[in-house]
Amino acid sequence: MGNEGSLSLAELSDRIAILQDNIRQLVEQGAGASGERNEERVADRLSAQNEELERLIKERDVRLKK
Repeated sequence: MGNEGSLSLAELSDRIAILQDNIRQLVEQGAGASGERNEERVADRLSAQNEELERLIKERDVRLKK
């Protein structure tokens, strides 16, 4: 994402909730995915979503400590 600084705390929290839901859905898709290519695609998307989630959580935590 890269523009966490321009989001309000409420928007940041909303984005975190959306990412958590996306991750849940990807995990479900991964369980039902058949074929190596589909599994790899889901794993790549899951990894990207987790990385973004970690960035947003860190940004939120920094703001909450101020």
